[in-house]
Amino acid sequence: MSADKVITERILNVLRPYASNWSGTLSRGDLVIPQSEVPRLIREVLTVAHEIAERHGEAGDLEVFQALMSGRASPSIQDQVADLKRRFLILAR
Repeated sequence: MSADKVITERILNVLRPYASNWSGTLSRGDLVIPQSEVPRLIREVLTVAHEIAERHGEAGDLEVFQALMSGRASPSIQDQVADLKRRFLILAR
């Protein structure tokens, strides 16, 4: 399972109890969150994000520099991006 799938599943597990339909699926993305639950839900999502970030650690400057320099030999930007995604966990903000 890719890192993106693991992250997605962890966050969906936090959100599933608030799915608006009876089956508990989030296929349409509709959530019903009671106002009193919002702070707790935010804390849970942030906890999951922090756990994932701590597990993978932060890349050092030298490691990033070496990855960028080795990627310059790639024939295309897409290959460079694919190489960076293989080496590092990159989270979208």
